[in-house]
Amino acid sequence: MDYYELLGVAKSASADEIKSAYRKLALKYHPDRNKEAGAAEKFTQINEAYAVLSDAEKRAHYDRFGTAPGAGMPGGDPFGGMGGAGFDPMDIFEQLFGGAVGGRTRRGPARGDDLETEAHISLLQARAGEEIEVTVDRLRECEHCHGSRSEPGGKPPKTCATCAGAGAVRAQARTIFGIVETQQPCPTCRGEGQIIEDPCTVCKGRGRTLKADTVKVKLPKGIDEGYRIRVAGMGNEGPGGNGDLYVHIEMEPHPDLRREQEHLIHTARIGFAKAALGGQLTVPTLDGPQVIEVKAGTQHGDLHRLAGQGMPRLQGRGNGDLIVEYEIAVPKPSQLSTEAREALLAYARAMGDEVNDRQESLFDKVGKIFHGK
Repeated sequence: MDYYELLGVAKSASADEIKSAYRKLALKYHPDRNKEAGAAEKFTQINEAYAVLSDAEKRAHYDRFGTAPGAGMPGGDPFGGMGGAGFDPMDIFEQLFGGAVGGRTRRGPARGDDLETEAHISLLQARAGEEIEVTVDRLRECEHCHGSRSEPGGKPPKTCATCAGAGAVRAQARTIFGIVETQQPCPTCRGEGQIIEDPCTVCKGRGRTLKADTVKVKLPKGIDEGYRIRVAGMGNEGPGGNGDLYVHIEMEPHPDLRREQEHLIHTARIGFAKAALGGQLTVPTLDGPQVIEVKAGTQHGDLHRLAGQGMPRLQGRGNGDLIVEYEIAVPKPSQLSTEAREALLAYARAMGDEVNDRQESLFDKVGKIFHGK
């Protein structure tokens, strides 16, 4: 197997790129979600690939020799350092999605991991502070064994003989300061204090399964892109409590308005005649079209402010404004009828601007002024 090809990354991929690719594939082929033939084998393979490529030393060895460290050698363990129990793909998966299997340390049961997701919202949703829904994959208590990890009606767990049920073992190490005693999770029961003799047939003795949940998220009025909302208790479930869910906010583009903090901007293209003489113009707002008056003599880049029609101030009172920014639209020569061209020439003569059909027209000069052409 080519580990890079399995994860769909280049050999120059960064550690973050490898981790991201693994997470997507692990969710796709997880045995609890994918019941297709070959999915379980694929899940094992991508976990094997990640176990090597996520470790700098193992990756360097693989890049040089094309094999995992120790592979094919008598007694060799290419996945050493994983508790001495050999390679278990669920170990890696739960380290990224839900903590180590069991998750118990000498400080008590571990809390479930926090999760992150994105939500794309509209300006209207942000202005109103609506309640939205996001879908997130969470590790939740197995409904078959109710988190006990044992098959209902099967053999009950037995106390670990190595740690006598404590979940931790003591070890001594000699240092320059003398003998230091440390306490570590039991390598036999992995900190659980008990051995599961008859694992649950649904969760395979893990106590949790991966499920897609719909979570409701209340938006603060005026929220903008880049903010993060915490939803307490909606992360992965764990024996010590649930983790939290963090929702990253992304703003969907509006077809007519762009946002600058609490203000909304609309670029209105008006013709040369309306800019000079004035008139009415219909502009879009979040509450529907609105008619405004264009002042006579409006210049390119002038602003028209509609007070209070912007977004709510997230950390203050009131709303921002909707600002109409005028852009003078100069027609191209091909868009001018003979009548319109004659009218422009008459205007140029009246203003003392020397033009003729073979020279640069007033229209062309206006185009250069406003568009740099």
